[in-house]
Amino acid sequence: MVHKQTSEGRREDGHGHSHGHAHAPPASLRNLVYAIVINGGIVAFELFFGLLIGSTALISDAVHNLSDIASLVTSYWAEKVARRPANERKTYGYKKIEFISAFAHSIVLSIIIAFIFWEALQRLAAPPSIPGREMLWVALIAFLGNGAATLLLQKFAARNFNLRGAWLHSLQDALFSLAVIVGALLILLFDWRLVDPLLSMTICLFIARSILRIIRRSVDSLLDAVPPGIDFQQVKEDLLAIPQVGEVNDLHIWETGTDRLLLSVHLVSTGDAAGHEAIVRETQAMLSEKHGIGHTTIQILPASAGTLAHCDHCN
Repeated sequence: MVHKQTSEGRREDGHGHSHGHAHAPPASLRNLVYAIVINGGIVAFELFFGLLIGSTALISDAVHNLSDIASLVTSYWAEKVARRPANERKTYGYKKIEFISAFAHSIVLSIIIAFIFWEALQRLAAPPSIPGREMLWVALIAFLGNGAATLLLQKFAARNFNLRGAWLHSLQDALFSLAVIVGALLILLFDWRLVDPLLSMTICLFIARSILRIIRRSVDSLLDAVPPGIDFQQVKEDLLAIPQVGEVNDLHIWETGTDRLLLSVHLVSTGDAAGHEAIVRETQAMLSEKHGIGHTTIQILPASAGTLAHCDHCN
């Protein structure tokens, strides 16, 4: 089979397929490792001083960081798996593992958020007595560590949903540490102990909103829904606007990863077979340049073909 290299680094073959080969740089994996090490140090630090001064807030934050280490390790594993090449069984490769990992992260994070929210509600009735000065210094160091881990992951958070889930975990850690700092200051200055549970509840609601978006996007991708940012009807109209295309059938648009969009379609030609190659080339160019769809499977049918006998799934 003859392949042609395109300007975007994809390969096209004579059957109307174009294949993307974009890979995330290994720096994302290194930053995940750094974030795991930083979180491990924070857990040990907060547990030691939390037990020393009897601060349940610090102990809870340490346990929360411990759960995030597990999530970061899962993210690292998912990133490694996603880089594996396609094979005879996984013909699309392993890119979709990012959505599975992000969905799992979101479920775990939802459980943690629900637990912390419930604990904060209980503390509203009976806020505990905590030595504010020691709590402040420990929380400040934890915040600096969590902030560093968040910055390390922020650069790659937009690349895929797996890395975004890891970044969200780290951001949550930093926000909770900040809440502990504010709570410690208000305890020191005004002896206002209610601020700790109130801040915790506010942050939980903020994180829950982000979790909901990730779960919705992950489920859509796992169901092969049309990716966000793609107007299905507009793509169909653009295909019909191509010369010699009289009908568009069996149009499907989905994704195997946040950076890899795929499309398959049946096009009914109004011309003869000699013009079919031109239709394929123009269709691929339009989809890539206008919609960012780089992996396409295009079947050209003559006008005399009529209705396909075995196409119950055609739209």
